Amino acid sequence: MFSQPVFLQGLGMGASLIMPIGAQNAHVIRTGVAGRHVVLTVATCVLIDVTLIALGMSGFGALIERSPVLLLAARWGGAAFLLWYGWRCLVGCWRGASAPAASAGGQAAPTAQRALGIVLAMSLLNPHVYLDTVVLLGAVGSSLAAGHRVSFAAGAMTASLLWFSALGLGARRCAFILGRPAVWRAVEGFTGATMLVLAVMLFGT
Repeated sequence: MFSQPVFLQGLGMGASLIMPIGAQNAHVIRTGVAGRHVVLTVATCVLIDVTLIALGMSGFGALIERSPVLLLAARWGGAAFLLWYGWRCLVGCWRGASAPAASAGGQAAPTAQRALGIVLAMSLLNPHVYLDTVVLLGAVGSSLAAGHRVSFAAGAMTASLLWFSALGLGARRCAFILGRPAVWRAVEGFTGATMLVLAVMLFGT
């Protein structure tokens, strides 16, 4: 049975976990400004969150807590990927590269397959995604009465849909400002610094 208070609880908790700027959010902003494969990126982020929330509600979080090897592999793989991606962004910032969408001639647009691969790596090679979305949301949802779990999960999933849609499409709408060379360098620098800090944090945990 649908419960609006429980739905709002899931919405609020889901939003509190996904809204802080991290690797995934920074990548969505960058993709939105570039204007390439924005819908694909947003849809993939939402689909991943929906899947992980559903897994958490089904009790998969307990399995992850008992599988340190899985978290270790995600941690090291994610840290290595973030180092590469962060370095790439910082090099672009240093060289003063223009936003891809604003480049005249220049570089070929990344393929949909490459864009999908990057967002999958950005989303899944991060142990905090599993701890937050699967373990934490799953634990809270599982503590509710059986009839309220669907409402809680629906709220958390809605938070993901609203947030990533607003982030990606909002960045796209603001591309005329964010895509200016000086602003784009700041976006690249911010994204690169975020990735490197998160990589160091993953290596250190």
